[in-house]
Amino acid sequence: MKRFQLLFLGAFLLLSSSLFAQRDRVDYLPNFDKRKLHYGFYLGLNQNDFKIDYKTSNYANANISVAATSGFNVGLIADLRLHKNINLRFEPGLISNSKTLAFTHINTKQDSIREIGSTYLHIPFVFKFSTDRMDNVRPYVLAGISYDYNFSSNERNANDNSGVEFRMTKHNFMYEIGIGIDIYLYFFKFSPSIRGVFALNNELKYDNSATSQWTSPVNFLGTRGVFLNFAFE
Repeated sequence: MKRFQLLFLGAFLLLSSSLFAQRDRVDYLPNFDKRKLHYGFYLGLNQNDFKIDYKTSNYANANISVAATSGFNVGLIADLRLHKNINLRFEPGLISNSKTLAFTHINTKQDSIREIGSTYLHIPFVFKFSTDRMDNVRPYVLAGISYDYNFSSNERNANDNSGVEFRMTKHNFMYEIGIGIDIYLYFFKFSPSIRGVFALNNELKYDNSATSQWTSPVNFLGTRGVFLNFAFE
């Protein structure tokens, strides 16, 4: 539900920003998009949980639910103009969020709940495909891949879930797609965007025991989330 709320908020902000910008017919920053390279920064919110696939044999009763809280994003932007409608963007930043995993097939409360707080170094390379500029507005779509370094992974910790340590991999890869709108203001360009982020690799570090009640039922566990970013360039 929170993910849908974030999507709705983002869609509302994109629409309202577009309508507001269209009211002013003075063309701001008319030569901004002719630059070969420019820089900026972004702030934002995220709502992440996990996509979980289970092994089909011997684990029919396994079930893991994920409760996520909203986190924040902050980072820098380097934008390279490849074509009048295509840009390549490098957007390194930090992402922070937390999640609660409930292993509902485990009866004891101490064993069935795991709190996961995560901070990632997020390094995406994203292609930005823009329409032609319309007054002070320019819609666009995004698509790219990213590398995430998980500072909170505990991958090398000798303890596993039997020692109350839920472990995840440190090095992860994602793909992301999104939409946004450039709004040209008097001094800078403001760009709200919504994007979905999806893991390519399994992020679960399996427990030491091959019959672990926490990790052995899981075939794949990967991040999926929604980012709402506000860029200033």
